[in-house]
Amino acid sequence: MKLPDLIPGRLIKRYKRFLADIELEDCSVVTAHCPNSGSMLGCNLPGSPVLLSLSPNPNRKLAYTWELLQVNGFWVGLNTMLPNRLAEEAILDGTIVELQGYPKLRREVAYGSERSRIDILLEDDGKRCYVEVKNVTLVEGGLALFPDAVTARGQKHLRELMEMVRNGDRAVLLFTVQRGDGNAVAPADRIDPEYGRLLREAVANGVEALAYRAEVQPEQIRLTERLAVLL
Repeated sequence: MKLPDLIPGRLIKRYKRFLADIELEDCSVVTAHCPNSGSMLGCNLPGSPVLLSLSPNPNRKLAYTWELLQVNGFWVGLNTMLPNRLAEEAILDGTIVELQGYPKLRREVAYGSERSRIDILLEDDGKRCYVEVKNVTLVEGGLALFPDAVTARGQKHLRELMEMVRNGDRAVLLFTVQRGDGNAVAPADRIDPEYGRLLREAVANGVEALAYRAEVQPEQIRLTERLAVLL
């Protein structure tokens, strides 16, 4: 996925979840939209290099969007609006080999008794594969961890995926690791032990857990290789 021309700066602070003050190269300070509702643990150190996109819409309240941040020499993709697009591209171009063979792909389809919307629904002559995509930005000691905050929504998604398996369909949880220093994925049990418990229960009951690492560059982001999911 190609990125627009990005503007460099340095993080001053992130606050109120969706706001970040950024110092640009000319020393001016702008407030950017932060498109990530998580805690961004390990990805909010003041002084870190960042890259912003600039909206062409003159009526937008915040012209800048915080897209990337550099941690330990690696660019990290923070925008949680992108993983679904990354997953779709990687399915269509054959990168995610485990999700091939479905001629029909739809996004944001309502499903489940808890009234969710699946990120990607793959279909082939009555066979359905429900794909829930998660963005991973927390890495500790080379291990990518999810979630970075307690997530009732994520717990609900695991219950919904188990329901789809009970209904006879295929269900896949796809972790997209948007940084280059994550070598495997695991549940962040110390942050959300209930999510870890539900993830293990889901896998034991037929939900597939896949993880792919993204190559994150200022010009583009793309999923490149499968990572192990350690439970």
